[in-house]
Formats: sequence, structure tokens, C-alpha cells
Amino acid sequence: MLEKITNTFSDIVRTVSGKSTITEKNIEETVEQIKMALLEADVNLRVVRRFVNATIEEAKGEKVLRAVDPGQQFVKIIYDRIVKMLGDTKVDLQLKEPNSQSVVLLLGLQGAGKTTAAHKLAARLVKNGRRPLLVACDLVRPAAVEQLRQLGEKINVPVYFEDGEKNAVKVAQGGLSFAKKNGYDTVIVDTAGRLQIDEAMMAELVDVKKAVAPVETILVADAMTGQNAVDIAKSFDEQLGLTGVILTKFDSDARGGAALSLKTITNKPILFIGTGEKTEDFEPFHPERIASRILGMGDIVSLVEKAQETVDIEEAQRLEKKMSRGEFSLNDMLDQFERVGKMGSISSLMEMIPGLSGKIDESKIDLGAMKRQKAIIQAMTKKERANHLIIGPSRRKRIARGSGTSVAEVNKLIKQFEKTKLMMKKLTKNKGLRNQLMQQLGN
Repeated sequence: MLEKITNTFSDIVRTVSGKSTITEKNIEETVEQIKMALLEADVNLRVVRRFVNATIEEAKGEKVLRAVDPGQQFVKIIYDRIVKMLGDTKVDLQLKEPNSQSVVLLLGLQGAGKTTAAHKLAARLVKNGRRPLLVACDLVRPAAVEQLRQLGEKINVPVYFEDGEKNAVKVAQGGLSFAKKNGYDTVIVDTAGRLQIDEAMMAELVDVKKAVAPVETILVADAMTGQNAVDIAKSFDEQLGLTGVILTKFDSDARGGAALSLKTITNKPILFIGTGEKTEDFEPFHPERIASRILGMGDIVSLVEKAQETVDIEEAQRLEKKMSRGEFSLNDMLDQFERVGKMGSISSLMEMIPGLSGKIDESKIDLGAMKRQKAIIQAMTKKERANHLIIGPSRRKRIARGSGTSVAEVNKLIKQFEKTKLMMKKLTKNKGLRNQLMQQLGN
């Protein structure tokens, strides 16, 4: 995610933040580096010029040149300017109260990921206590209705569709009536796209919007298309009046041109980003957190939130008691593997840790190691998982065969488990060490 620009900016930040004095020449040279990095990231030229001019003007003032810590002050200015480019603050969906009906209209070109975004948004709304209904109004793309139906089933959200109907406006109106009769408070309308903007598509979307009166009219755009996504947003906004944007494929975007240009050029906020293929890979867009990632400072807040989503407090307390008594088992280790897996890919977690983003060669990480370790534990009997001491040579051979691994890998896992168990027991017994660890995490 934004690897290229992150690598460049984190190098700039490292160089600048360590300086005890800052001169106007330093500022000009650094801003020139930033300018080139933004242009290489496919950021709109107008946006780059604004950023450069504002940064130079602010940095050359007494605030930086005469500051006690000028390097850090200069970095703060760069950070603030990137946050402003991205939209200043997080913007929430403007939905009505649950006792009334809110319509969210999703627009976009074919291939941008509208249908996938629709089901991800519905899943997030369910988590927030809403009762969403998906309405299948993409009557152009083959199998679009069936795709939405399958995605709806996956998350247990109903999908309204009308077999054989060719009029998207009628389907949209039918969906609204169905939602009112059945108590659905949020209607997400998935509309048809084209390979490119044309009059027929826009005319249909204008008619659908008039028919459903949405509280949110959201463009779903592909982050990897860079400035092209910004141009598309401008065209849709001029004819339909957008309220926000969802950027898909954000996890595959190494440059960041779309995210860094959209707000300045269109004045429309980025509401959500798609960060993977799974339903849960869909995050609210926090400008300050993305700015922090771009500068190589990580994003501990998002990392903690991801952890909180997968950790049950009562379960964590139960596990702590087991660890303190030395009762941590291979079953518990398997549970932890499952929880980490739910938090996302290793690379997405690493870029949230300060100093690691873009600095670890993912090709050198054995991404299949956790899968193999899970397979080894799953190949064990219940008794073996509960008491690893009974796993002798013959059992280890059987487990290796059953998991498709080797005896050496089984031995390695058991040794790793024993070390983890010992470390956890020490940690729960040593309050000073535990407090020190928590303090480091807090910092």
C-alpha cells in the first residue's frame, strides 16, 4: 500500500528530523525532493504546486528556522500538509436515524469494484447495528445480479432483484418499497457501469437518483488508476452531485495519486478504502492515519482497532489466567493463529508498525509458515493438543504425514510452542516487565 511514495517520504523524514539547524536551502532542497516524489506518485500537478508553495511559505517562517527542534517542526509541517491533501478529517456516512430510511447510491465504471464494495459496505453497516438491503440495479453487466445475490448470502444481507426486468428505475423503486414494508433502514443501490463514461449510462443514473432520493451518492473508483480516478470523479460529480468516494484496490496502489489528489480537485471526501479481497477488508478513510503511513510513521491506532475486532475481552482474560498457571496449550496457539489471520495480511500489518513500512522485503518472509504450523496442530489429536509432552517420535512422524510437512517442521513448532509458553508465563508473573511492555506499546 503506497510503497513507492512511503519509501521516499520516510527517507526524507529521517534525514530532516535529525537536523539541529534548518536553512532556507535545506527547505528548498527537501521540498524539491517531495515535489518529485508526488509527481512520480501520479499526483495532480495543481495539487503538487499548492502543496509545494504552502510548505515552502510555512517552513521558511520563524516557526521552523528559529525553533528549538527545527527538524521535527519541519516534519510536522509536511505531515499537516499531507493530511490536508487527503481531506483533513475522517468523514462518516450521513445516514438518517434507524427509524427512517436512508438510501446509498453507488456509481462507477465497470471493473472499479462497485458490487464488491456494496456488500462490504452492507457488512460494515450490519456491524454498526443497521438493517441494510442490497438492491441489484446493474442490469447491463452479465451476471452482476447473481454476483450481488451470492455476496449478499455470504453476509446474510437480503438482495432485492426483479427477474427479467430491464428498467433500473423500476427495480430501484421496487427495492425501496420492499425495504419500507420489511423494516430495512438502509438501502444500498448497486448501479450499472460502462467501460467508459457515456450519455446512456449518465442518463440512467440521473433517473435512478431522482427515483430514490439518496442521502449519499458515492463514486466507487479504482485507486490504481491514479489521476484517471480523479477525472472520472469530476465527470460524475458534474452530472450527479457526488457526496463522497470509495477507493477500491487501495492495498495494491503503490503510488497514491488518486488518494492524494481527489479531495483537492473534487472537494469530495474519501469515505472508505478497499484493502483486500475479504469482506472485512474495508476501512473508513482516516486522512491523519494514511499521512502517518506515508511518512513511514506507522499507524498504531488502526493496528489496535484491528486487534480489538478479533479479540474477545473475556476470552483474553481466560487466556491470561491459563498462561499464568502454565496451562497454555497448542489449542490456544491455534486460536491465536486464527485471530492474527483475521487481522489481515502480514504486509498490511507491518506497514502499521512505525519504522517497518516499506523496510521489510516481503519476498524474504515465509508467508506460508503460519499455514503450515496451523496444519501441523490440526493434524494432532485432541489429547496431543492438550498435552504436547505425549508427542513422541512415532506421533511426530504421523503428524508430519497428516499435515503434509516434515518431522523437522513438527519438531520446530513444538520447540517454538515451549518457548512461547515459558515466555508468556514469565510475562504474566512479572508485573514490572508487563507494565514496561505496555508502556512501550503505548509510546
